[in-house]
Amino acid sequence: MGLPNAMIIGAGKGGTAILKMLKEAEVLDVKAVIDRYEDAPGIVLAQEAGIPTGTDWRAFLDKKIDIIFEVTGNPEVFPELREAAGRESILVPGSVAFLISTLMEEKEDLIERLKNESYKHDLIFNSTDDGMVVINRDGIVTLLNRRASEMVNYTHKKAAGKHIWEVIPSSRLPIVMETRRIEANQEMVLENGVKIITTRIPIIDGSGVLIGAFAVFKDISEVVRLAEEITNLKEIQTMLEAIIQSSDDAISVVDEEGRGILVNPAYNRITGLSREQVIGQPATADISEGESMHMRVLTTRRPVRGVPMRVGPNKKEVIVNVAPIIVEGKLKGSVGVIHDMSEIKSLNRELTRARQIIRTLEAKYSFEDIIGQSEEMLLAIEQAKLAAKTPATVLLRGESGTGKELFAHAIHNASDRRFNKFVRVNCAALSETLLESELFGYEEGAFSGAKRGGKRGLFEEANNGSIFLDEIGELSVNTQAKLLRVLQEREIIRVGGTKPVPINVRIIAATNVNLEKGIASGTFREDLYYRINRLPIHIPPLRNRKEEIPLLCERLIQKINQDYGRNVEGVTDAAILRLQEYGWPGNVRELENILGRAIIYMGYNETIIEGKHLPELKNKEAVRQECIGVPEDEIESSSLADLMDRYEAEIIIRTMERTKGNKTKAAKLLGLSIRNLYYKLEKYKLEN
Repeated sequence: MGLPNAMIIGAGKGGTAILKMLKEAEVLDVKAVIDRYEDAPGIVLAQEAGIPTGTDWRAFLDKKIDIIFEVTGNPEVFPELREAAGRESILVPGSVAFLISTLMEEKEDLIERLKNESYKHDLIFNSTDDGMVVINRDGIVTLLNRRASEMVNYTHKKAAGKHIWEVIPSSRLPIVMETRRIEANQEMVLENGVKIITTRIPIIDGSGVLIGAFAVFKDISEVVRLAEEITNLKEIQTMLEAIIQSSDDAISVVDEEGRGILVNPAYNRITGLSREQVIGQPATADISEGESMHMRVLTTRRPVRGVPMRVGPNKKEVIVNVAPIIVEGKLKGSVGVIHDMSEIKSLNRELTRARQIIRTLEAKYSFEDIIGQSEEMLLAIEQAKLAAKTPATVLLRGESGTGKELFAHAIHNASDRRFNKFVRVNCAALSETLLESELFGYEEGAFSGAKRGGKRGLFEEANNGSIFLDEIGELSVNTQAKLLRVLQEREIIRVGGTKPVPINVRIIAATNVNLEKGIASGTFREDLYYRINRLPIHIPPLRNRKEEIPLLCERLIQKINQDYGRNVEGVTDAAILRLQEYGWPGNVRELENILGRAIIYMGYNETIIEGKHLPELKNKEAVRQECIGVPEDEIESSSLADLMDRYEAEIIIRTMERTKGNKTKAAKLLGLSIRNLYYKLEKYKLEN
């Protein structure tokens, strides 16, 4: 026997709800859905389900319809239906259909809410790290969450509907239901050997009726692991505190607010402050002179190194290193290490003595230490690098303080003799007799006071290495003759000796005087000049390369900081401009002197050299004639040579002005060599 037939008239909201209800319940066979609008939602739903649709209900009455739902909302339709349908069809009016529709919607809403609540409960139960199991009054498992399933090795689907003793044979939940008493924090070992701590609670409703029981349990191995971690952390903390307390370096730690939280005994000894005077106090509590490095580090989040300060009531000189304490990207404070300057000064004295010894054995500088950006300086560096690759004698020419010795060191360090000795001799600092014995050595008994067994000279000491003869223009003619023999024969004869000693020495000479004038006046040997002038290198004065002053300042400040124990960081732009306006007759040596003097008078809190720190810098006016025209009375009183010199000087002045002081370009325009131009500039006193 088939299902009763039904027809729905009206496919609006109510008709659609009735259609959905009948489809889900499957208690009636819907034969037709009628609505005067063909695009009504019920019509569309019926067509999707394969149910006949139409706009006139009369066309479907001959199909033996058992139940007719009238949900048109039109009061005239129901009487017509009652007359046309006859007594065999049951006619359900719109109000009843609406009531059914409303009840169905409420049912669906309740079902949806129940699903949501059930999902939330499952989510909560399964997201917790504790195991949970619930049973009903018959001992049947109704819930076993994810964590409990992992601990008992039993899936929740498999456990559902089984007695608790089948899932956990040693469970005391049935006993808890009998006693109706809570069992809290009970240790228990599961069948698989897992140790747990569990709390068992009976479930009783408001009227005192027993519903079931549940248990919450945690894997005790996690608790043991956490306890071990805490123990390890305490041991590490104790060990770190012991290390800090036993350190000879003074250590202080502040929190992110800059208040002291830890100091060690070495800190108390160096600063003269007790623990109570520092702990909980601002970071400035221990400072006598200077800025708080703790506060600077907390502000900048960057470490500072080697800052000189005075701390404590006795104003102890110290060097401070401070670093931020950052944990997972968050600033937690800073830690400072304080070094006693008295110990550092002792080490510096030892280091200075060691440096003095090393300086007599090897060269200190390389080409990386030479700062050069101007065309003339870059040319000099390239010539020096070329000279380093050959064994030829090098002559360094330039004014005093331009860096001739720096070039000599660099040439030696870039040559294949760099692993042998580099000996330096200032020819102007020694008398003729002493210089001769120092350069060439002497035999026993050569003169009164001579050492027994004689002495090796500096040329012998520098054998297979390099010897730097500074101020070679100051050598006496007699010493020049002996030096010429060394260059020609590659051998020396000691003072008081007759036997020649072969040597293999590379000579690097330097002078700040005009050797050509010396040749003309007879104070310098012409043959020696041609021997040492094979590789002449002209080092330009600082006034011709003022664009290098900022870089030179940076390098010189680093050196002065090391020498004076300061922490100066640089020079302001205004101070640089003042330095670049000066003529620098003393060249780089004078610049170092000016910077050193400025740093000495700076306060310990000051880290930038400003214009106020610099002494007064006055330029000397260049000696020059403003016009070529010569008065007639001067023509009568001057020789042709004097007049030619004046004219030549004026041409050089104008050419130098055109090239803005670039001597290389000026030499090209004048058709002169660089060396010849330097000679004429010096001759006419046009260096400035």
